[in-house]
Amino acid sequence: MKKISFIHAADLHLDSPMVGLKHLPQNIFSRVKESTFTALKKITTTAITHQVDFVVLAGDLFDGEDRSLRAQSRFRTEMLKLADKEIPVYVVHGNHDHLNGSWVHLDMPTNVHVFNSEVETKVLQTKNGEIVHLYGFSYPTRHVYDRKIDNYMKKEGADFHIGILHGNESAGVEHDNYAPFSVSDLLRKDFDYWALGHIHKKAVLSENPPIIYPGNIQGRNKKETGIKGIYHVTLNEVDMKMNFLETADIIWEEAVVDAASAKSFHEVLQLCQITINSVRKEQKGTLLTLFLKNIHIVDNHEKKSLDGELIELLLEDEKDEESFVWVVDLKITESQQIDKEQMKREANFYTELFDTVEHYNDVEHALAPLYEHQLGRKYLAHLTAREQKELVEKAEKLLIELLYQS
Repeated sequence: MKKISFIHAADLHLDSPMVGLKHLPQNIFSRVKESTFTALKKITTTAITHQVDFVVLAGDLFDGEDRSLRAQSRFRTEMLKLADKEIPVYVVHGNHDHLNGSWVHLDMPTNVHVFNSEVETKVLQTKNGEIVHLYGFSYPTRHVYDRKIDNYMKKEGADFHIGILHGNESAGVEHDNYAPFSVSDLLRKDFDYWALGHIHKKAVLSENPPIIYPGNIQGRNKKETGIKGIYHVTLNEVDMKMNFLETADIIWEEAVVDAASAKSFHEVLQLCQITINSVRKEQKGTLLTLFLKNIHIVDNHEKKSLDGELIELLLEDEKDEESFVWVVDLKITESQQIDKEQMKREANFYTELFDTVEHYNDVEHALAPLYEHQLGRKYLAHLTAREQKELVEKAEKLLIELLYQS
């Protein structure tokens, strides 16, 4: 029976700058900065261990169009390891590492096959004699809004047909609609597997045939929570197996601590420590956003200690831990809520204020100066509707606090 096995990875974002994390202890920051390369090494190690027929990298190998020399050099080193084992690698470049960028070129070993800017077919004959057709294209520029899927045409003469596409499933609205497609578009192509990239969260859009986003190999910010990894895929003429394998050395997580039962600072500290230990992962680092809610400590001195001393105590022993949990953001919510109705009765001004906040829908205009800035365009991700709502709520709370203080 004819059979192939391969690794499907995407969105490596090698040498990602990990913006906003320079406040970390040096040893942890160095590990975070190294994390995309650590994940890359796990890809090659897995491919060699499982003796796969080939590796597919579905776009955004590099974090920027300048493709840093450090990133290229480290990538080349790993590709040489695969070349030594005669494992070919099939690469498409995405919107982040498009072909029109400006970079100092390092030549890659001959086992690395890069698709050009138009959809093309590459032919592989495996060591066991199976013929595989791989279809794909690399982004010629950063913005590709064309329906490139229309140019994927199945060519007869192969045992297996693998489509590689870095693009956005058209029903998804949270990401830029690059190289849009629908699941029905892919099904009509009658391929055996679709190796997708662009979306940083793993998703199985179809099981038969498999249409898969593996997600990125290493989370880069607090929006990219949870386990990250790759798929090891085995296909034969009647069956397929997909195993998701972890690659991330650093995991981003969120956790909520309900402190309603706590009567003192010490009890709040204990609840936080229990939560931190519950998210700790063996031999992995965790960057944690901690939501501490329902605080109603009566003693003002103990309450003030929550602002600075709590996080200091939580981090005290973490910097020397291999399996560290580092709280990168602590959000504290007191149980006492704003009585808006009472405030409206106190002054008509509050009625107008709350009405303005409730109907405010111009967040993007307010944030435009940030996104128009050179650094903002490069590093800031667009906010989801939920995040915009949270931002408005924070602004409202801050404004009320300032008004009460004045």
